[in-house]
Amino acid sequence: MKKINLKNILKKTFKKKKSNKTTKKKSKTLNKIKLNKRVKKTNLIKKKNLKSEKKISKKEEAQKVESLRISKINEQKPEIKKIKKQETEKKVYKIKEFVVYPKHGVGQITEFKKINIGGIDVETYLLRFEKDKATGMVPVNKQSHLRPLATINQVNKCMSILKGKPKIKRSMWSRRAQEYEAKISSGKIYELAEVVRDLNKGDDLMIDQSYSERQLFEKAYERLLSEFNIVLGTTLEDTQKKLDKALKRNLEAQKAKLEKKPDPKTNEMDSDQIDESSLDTDSMD
Repeated sequence: MKKINLKNILKKTFKKKKSNKTTKKKSKTLNKIKLNKRVKKTNLIKKKNLKSEKKISKKEEAQKVESLRISKINEQKPEIKKIKKQETEKKVYKIKEFVVYPKHGVGQITEFKKINIGGIDVETYLLRFEKDKATGMVPVNKQSHLRPLATINQVNKCMSILKGKPKIKRSMWSRRAQEYEAKISSGKIYELAEVVRDLNKGDDLMIDQSYSERQLFEKAYERLLSEFNIVLGTTLEDTQKKLDKALKRNLEAQKAKLEKKPDPKTNEMDSDQIDESSLDTDSMD
């Protein structure tokens, strides 16, 4: 029989354990190295792809710029023609003729004038507004904004409008004021007559009338008066009398009423005298 040596047996067992541990460590390190290599490869591939994409984008941009340059060269530049004269219409109105400009009322054409505006010759009408003591210019190609004076038939129709009953809407004064202002600035004679009719208070001067209401009435009234005066060919006083008659306004009577208005002091005196007389009659009884 062979002798069993304990030393040899122990050595063999310990050697096996050590060898197992070393193999595990080696496998781990190898795995790590492999992973690092793979990561490096992927990073390199990504970098290469980015570089290639950048190159392609640069090439595309260069091609676009070149195509634009070619198109610009091929394009023909449009010829710029400087307009020295403005297109004009046929003159409808003559010198010394009365016309109505909606924003200012009746005016008289004094002359035709050529004006240079920004290197362009513009033909204009020169208007004189006697009431405002002002002058205005209207280009000939915008003469549609002007209108001729009303005819006698139109004046008669206006008189019938003025004699009619006022048509006042049940709305806020601010809204009605805007409507009246729009009618006045339109320059249409019938709309002017409607404004005068609606804002007219007749002989009742004592009725409270706001400042804006009075202003609108006076504006419309004066424009009608100036137009009627020229159309009828009468004096200003006569035309005013006709207008006031249609509106049932008697300015002289209104002034007389205001002058005859009794003072409060005289009223007090009269009442005192009445009381004294009544007292005297009582004492006599």
